[in-house]
Amino acid sequence: MKKSVLFLLVFLTFCVAGHAQTEEQILRPVTAAYTFGIGSSHLADTYLSPINYNGWSASFDYNRWQAMKASPESWLMNLNFGIEIDRGLNRVGNAVMWYAGFNASWGVLRRWNIVKGLKIGVGPIANIDLGALYLNRNSNNPVSAKAALTVGANGFAAYNLRIGRLPVTLLWQPTLPVVGAFFSPDYGELYYEIYLGNHNGLAHCAWWGNYFRLDNSVTADLHFGATALRIGYRGEILSTKVNHLVSNHFTHRFVIGISGEWLSLNPRKTLSPKAKTYHALYNF
Repeated sequence: MKKSVLFLLVFLTFCVAGHAQTEEQILRPVTAAYTFGIGSSHLADTYLSPINYNGWSASFDYNRWQAMKASPESWLMNLNFGIEIDRGLNRVGNAVMWYAGFNASWGVLRRWNIVKGLKIGVGPIANIDLGALYLNRNSNNPVSAKAALTVGANGFAAYNLRIGRLPVTLLWQPTLPVVGAFFSPDYGELYYEIYLGNHNGLAHCAWWGNYFRLDNSVTADLHFGATALRIGYRGEILSTKVNHLVSNHFTHRFVIGISGEWLSLNPRKTLSPKAKTYHALYNF
């Protein structure tokens, strides 16, 4: 009986050790980028003014990619955070409209390795957008609040190549919300009325007929060393139409920042020489 128990304990020990060794052999480095953007903006919101405002736009964004723990060879997850500030002037230059906003998104993508160096993927994504427009010449209604929660589709195409001896990663990322909900007051409704309790008709179902947004970026990562220089372009289109109110927000920005791969290892575990690494975007 004692020999059977001892044999069972030894067997279980080897099973646990074998399972731990299998886990150690799966490495999923994080591909992350921190970028600044600067460019032009077009702001229009009929709740505040029928006039268009044009000026500059600035942003800071964090972008994170990683192979998923389940099926790392086929599925990726993508996390994004961003803040944005825009300033626009009317045609005669005597009024200023400001915009400040925050956005976050998380998505999963099915990935395919098409040919050597080329990866593409597509999948669902959830987005949250919060912000506000401020017009300094309005005394009664100076602010137009913005809020939206949407789900949609996102995709990517990453191509790894070498220009001479320099490794380069070209990346295209489009994001297109499909359905969700967004906030908008009624035509002429004061925020003071909302504060007093008039909460009817503030949330609206978002679809392409009344809420259209497209986020599109094209970047190049220049791998000079362990950290890469990221440069590129990002364009955003947001157009809403509800309660006889029209809002348009268009931006075009040049982006620059740093990117690279980071891998966290447990110092108490020895890395197996047979460990398999699943890169999210890079593959040279």
